[in-house]
Amino acid sequence: MNGAPNVASLSLDLDNRWSYLKTHGDPRWQSFPSYLHVVVPRVLEFFAARRIAITVFIVGQDAALPHHQPVLRAIAAAGHEIGNHSFHHEPWLQRYDATQIGEEIARAERHIEQATGRRPIGFRGPGFSISSTALAVLAARGYAYDASTFPTFIGPLARAYYFLKSDLTRRARDQRSELFGNPGDGLRPLRPYRWQLEEGDLLEIPVTVMPLVRLPFHLSYIIYLATFSPAAALAYFRAALGACRLAGVQPSLLLHPLDFLGPDEGEGLEFFPGMRMPLARKLSVVGAAIDEYQRRYKVVTMIEHARSVLDLVPQRAATLV
Repeated sequence: MNGAPNVASLSLDLDNRWSYLKTHGDPRWQSFPSYLHVVVPRVLEFFAARRIAITVFIVGQDAALPHHQPVLRAIAAAGHEIGNHSFHHEPWLQRYDATQIGEEIARAERHIEQATGRRPIGFRGPGFSISSTALAVLAARGYAYDASTFPTFIGPLARAYYFLKSDLTRRARDQRSELFGNPGDGLRPLRPYRWQLEEGDLLEIPVTVMPLVRLPFHLSYIIYLATFSPAAALAYFRAALGACRLAGVQPSLLLHPLDFLGPDEGEGLEFFPGMRMPLARKLSVVGAAIDEYQRRYKVVTMIEHARSVLDLVPQRAATLV
C-alpha cells in the first residue's frame, strides 16, 4: 500500500467476564458476572495518559444492562470510537441464519447507541466469526467497515488449546468448531480490502498478523510470551512491527480486557494465558508495547484508519467462501 499515511489503528474488544465464561461452557455466565467497573476506568486512564483515542467494540448484552451504561457512556465521553461486537457474543455467529444475524446486529446496535449516545458504524464478530450473511446485513445497515478477519494459520491450534482447557460437551465443541478460524484464513489479505456484496462494497480491516509467517502479535500473545521473558516478548513485538513496515502494512492492533486485569481480578478465567501474571508486571509489558507502537505510528481509531486508506484500496473486491 505505497503512499498510505503512517497510521496504525488500535481497538479493544470489550469482552466481559460472562462472555468468556459462556464461550468456555461455564454455566456461571448466566448471571452476567462483570468486571467492567474495574477494567474500563483503568483502560481510560491508560489511554488518556498517552493521549490516544481507540475503538472499543461493545457487546450489546452489556449495553442493555442499566448498571453498565454509565461506565460505557464514559468511553464515548473520553473520545473513543464505539463499535458493535454483537449482542450475545457467540463465536459461532457464522452459523446464524439471515433472520438471526439481522436481529443480532440491529439489537446490539440499538442498545449500544442508547447506552453510549453513539451509533456504531464498525463491527467485529466475537471470536473473529463472520459470514457473507452478516456482511450483507452490515452493508445494508450502512456500516463503514468490518474488522472480523484474522489472517493466520494458527486458528486450529488456538482452538485445540482452548478445548484442552475446557470441559465442553460434544455438542458445544461442534458449535465452536470454527472458533478462532480455520487454516484457510491464513490466505486472506493482510491489508484492508473490499467485500463483494449485492448491498454494496464494505471495507474489511483485518486484525494484523506478522507478514509472511502470519503469526499473531496482538497484546494477549505478547503478554503470554512475557510470562517467559518480557525482553523476548517486546523484541518479538518490535520485529512484527518492523516486518509490517517492510511489507507496507499499516497495522491494526487488538487488545482485550484481560490485558488490563491481574490474577485476583479474573475469577474463573485462570485458564487464559497470562492471567497469572501480576498486574503491575502486565501493565508494564502492555505500556512498553503501546509506547513502541506510538513511537512508530500515528495511532488512530478504526474509523480513522478506514478513512485514511479507503482511496488506496482497489475497487477489486473479495468474496467470503
